[in-house]
Amino acid sequence: MQEQEKTNLYLVPTPIGNLEDITLRAIRILKEVDVILAEDTRTSGKLLQHLGIEKRMHSHHLHNEHKATAHLVDRLKAGEVMALISDAGTPGISDPGFFLVRECLKNDLKVECLPGATAFVPALVKSGFSTDRFTFEGFLPLKKGRQTRLLSLAEEERTMIFYESPHRLLKTLTQFKEYFGADREASVSREITKMFEETINGTLEELIEIFNNKAIKGEFVLVVSGAPKAGKADKE
Repeated sequence: MQEQEKTNLYLVPTPIGNLEDITLRAIRILKEVDVILAEDTRTSGKLLQHLGIEKRMHSHHLHNEHKATAHLVDRLKAGEVMALISDAGTPGISDPGFFLVRECLKNDLKVECLPGATAFVPALVKSGFSTDRFTFEGFLPLKKGRQTRLLSLAEEERTMIFYESPHRLLKTLTQFKEYFGADREASVSREITKMFEETINGTLEELIEIFNNKAIKGEFVLVVSGAPKAGKADKE
């Protein structure tokens, strides 16, 4: 019987709000690895304490991942087994992880990603828009390249998914209206899995009016319906 290849690095999704949203397998892996790489050790420390896990943690975030990766790869090659977690959700999705995974694969180290919590999937599914084909855009560029990205997406026919912070929500919705049209249908979800979870659907024009008249709090996922296929509007 062939011996199973040893996994060197596990990518372990963590809850995005509701602490019950972690799998039994994820808990087992976090208990078994030698060290946990955490985006913020204070945030992750609270989760591990809640789960009754005592494990060494090292900080691994966007500001140190390039510098730290070579040393981590050397340790993995020497036999250590590590788990990478982010503050919330799946590592590598708008969070650190891509660079370390790429370098591990270059060095023939086995990487395993567990399934689990991520914000954009529930937001997409409950938006009511087509899930057959979609594009995940994450956070738009803050300045350089932002207009170019929006212009390139104006005729995108797939459902589009974006992440946004509360203080930029209205600006982003207004830019969507400018580039995609006031009548484009969209869905705004906030605080997914948390106590005050909310999803509001409407045209971009309607959504701007709604959020101009209510408190904007929480982390947001914006789902925008794709552009009508060429010729469809004419037939209708």
